[in-house]
Amino acid sequence: MGVAMHDAPLTLYNSLSRSLEPFQPLDPAKGVRVYSCGPTVYNYAHLGNLRAYVFTDTLSRVLRWKGFPLTHIINITDVGHLTSDADAGDDKMEAAARAQAKSIWDIAAHYTAAFKQNIRDLNIAEPSKWSVATDHIQQMIAFAEKIAPEHCYELESGLYFDVSTVPDYGRLAGAADDAAEGRIDPVDGKRHPQDFAIWRKSPPGEQRQMEWDSPWGKGAPGWHLECSVMSIQYLGAPFDIHTGGIDHREIHHPNEIAQNQAYCGCGDTGAKFWMHNNFLVDRQGKMSKSKGGFTTLQSLIDAGVHPLAYRLLCLQAQYRSELEFSADNLAAALTRLKRLVMTVTALKARAEGEGTAPAAWLERLDAAVSDDLNTPKALPVLDELLADKRTAPADRLAALAEFDKVLGLRLSELTREELRMRPKDTTMTPEAIADLLVERKEARVVKDFQRSDRIRDDLAAAGVEVMDGDPLGWDWKPALQG
Repeated sequence: MGVAMHDAPLTLYNSLSRSLEPFQPLDPAKGVRVYSCGPTVYNYAHLGNLRAYVFTDTLSRVLRWKGFPLTHIINITDVGHLTSDADAGDDKMEAAARAQAKSIWDIAAHYTAAFKQNIRDLNIAEPSKWSVATDHIQQMIAFAEKIAPEHCYELESGLYFDVSTVPDYGRLAGAADDAAEGRIDPVDGKRHPQDFAIWRKSPPGEQRQMEWDSPWGKGAPGWHLECSVMSIQYLGAPFDIHTGGIDHREIHHPNEIAQNQAYCGCGDTGAKFWMHNNFLVDRQGKMSKSKGGFTTLQSLIDAGVHPLAYRLLCLQAQYRSELEFSADNLAAALTRLKRLVMTVTALKARAEGEGTAPAAWLERLDAAVSDDLNTPKALPVLDELLADKRTAPADRLAALAEFDKVLGLRLSELTREELRMRPKDTTMTPEAIADLLVERKEARVVKDFQRSDRIRDDLAAAGVEVMDGDPLGWDWKPALQG
């Protein structure tokens, strides 16, 4: 597929086999079909959540760049996801609606819009379809009716899937220890600890905001059901790739696989490749909303950090590696992004006419990302390209446009003015800064360095960094903590 310079064999890590495998679409006529577990829209996505979508976007960009037609589905979970990973506890959406004294539908609409804004801010391409769980309730009921006779049993609390009825349950989780099983809260009457809810009945005397009639009583679907139903509906079975965070590998995705096997009456897992990104960690461990005070993308923007600095931070680590998040690491990524943009700006000033991307640079990019999306290997190639004085500026810019298609950093169009983002709590206006810089320049002309330094220090105290020798002359200092 694709032109010659994009023809390096694509190898991806498959969590099913715990190994790198060559990738080709199951049905070239249908292109590549990808399903990605989407957000549960009960709160703002934290940065650890968003790492999963930078990873999935990188996968999508690489597939398209290599010439594969792509159908990509991301679901929106607005019902069924409990506050634990299994079958006890409250529905996250119901709990959020009560806590905020709002309609659950309003909660879903608000946090869905916020998530989609995060996606735009990170320059993540929209999927072929956003698939919303509550739009597919009847399909979920029909799916459950088909598998129930041979694979499910009913309790007072709902309809449960018997994991002993499918082959190799938990194969995806691999050599799981007791940690995963410890996350499954006991439910009276379950045949096996790993059995999971297909349909949860509304408790007697309790009316949920989201509930539907079913053959098993009024209630709501289990969280795992939606992904089996919507992936099969929109992509068929089997499809090519299923993605998600590594936390899905132990419970959610094995339960999806069990449902898929029951539905098809076979040992097929539903997807050929199961791919998982690793955690974003802070110094206190995995980033999680359950800890409270989680860091959102908007909190970085409010601190004066361009969101593409976070995208670059993600690309600096291989998606299967843990990525440490800290103020220092983020500030370093922002500095690197600024330097890249300044280099590209200088190249544009020297470029003459339309360039042609040299094949050698694209082949090096292709070799890096075809090796299991190895963006940490691709970024130094980008640095070398921009610094290569043997290649004409216009040709380097033409190659940069191809790197942009894969890395999604918008370097061909991003400007230093865009990166000069005002921290939310900054009191000084750009006009006041400009006046002080004029005053400082006058002081330097007359060699009044004491006054010049005082103005620089006053600006620094207001969150403004003076950069002598830079064409823009100044920048906001991000108000980063940590």
